[in-house]
Amino acid sequence: MNRVAISLGPINIYWYSVMIMIGAITAFILIKREAKRRNIDDNFIINLVFYTFLFGLIGARVYYVLFNLDYFLSNPIEIIQIYNGGLAIHGGILAGALTIIIFCKKHNVNFLKVLDICVVGLIVAQAIGRWGNFFNQEAYGGVTTLEHLKSMHLPSFIIEGMNIGGTYYQPTFLYESIWNIIGFIILILIRKPYKNLKTGKLTGIYLMWYSVGRFIIESMRSDSLMLGPLKMAQVISIVLFIVGFILAFIISKSQELYKNELKEIKTN
Repeated sequence: MNRVAISLGPINIYWYSVMIMIGAITAFILIKREAKRRNIDDNFIINLVFYTFLFGLIGARVYYVLFNLDYFLSNPIEIIQIYNGGLAIHGGILAGALTIIIFCKKHNVNFLKVLDICVVGLIVAQAIGRWGNFFNQEAYGGVTTLEHLKSMHLPSFIIEGMNIGGTYYQPTFLYESIWNIIGFIILILIRKPYKNLKTGKLTGIYLMWYSVGRFIIESMRSDSLMLGPLKMAQVISIVLFIVGFILAFIISKSQELYKNELKEIKTN
């Protein structure tokens, strides 16, 4: 179900697109503000965010299309109709991260430092973007009952939105949105004394936090992208969690070694 937010004659602007743009703008504001605190050039950040959003969007769509290739080969015009839904966030994360790495290498900037700045904005954008799934009635969980949804004390508009074709479903979009908001708060609290936080550690924490939530919530979803018998999002979540853990662990160890060396120098 594709709900129109604004209708301007023959042009319709859909809620799915609106939520993605709100998420992107919010992320940009947070990224730009943090970059300014870290004395990173405005033009660099503006160009970086532009290219990252563009290629992240393309990556998210390509990823989704590849896992529904038979359908899109039969309906090629729908490949560009992203307002109907069909953006896989893991594809966006992978394409966006690659864009950041290439862009930073080109401008001789530490890409881990930039990733640390971006992940806080990204997780907020993910939390907001999930509401686009709500308006499109997608990314929902298994069948449930009206009584169960009411027992969760959900607003009536969410309960009504989870009534799809006369059947009620679990609002997994909401679970993930809440998980990401909590993740945002955690990252902000960790980042506050950022001068004492080793570069790359925040990115590792983000990867672990998001991946744990996504793995659990994906097990509840009934519209997952599949790779044979496996839910692809769960496979990618495991990989990203391992990457995040290794990143955070290595950085923590190097920070600990540095502190020990500093203590020895002071002692001597």
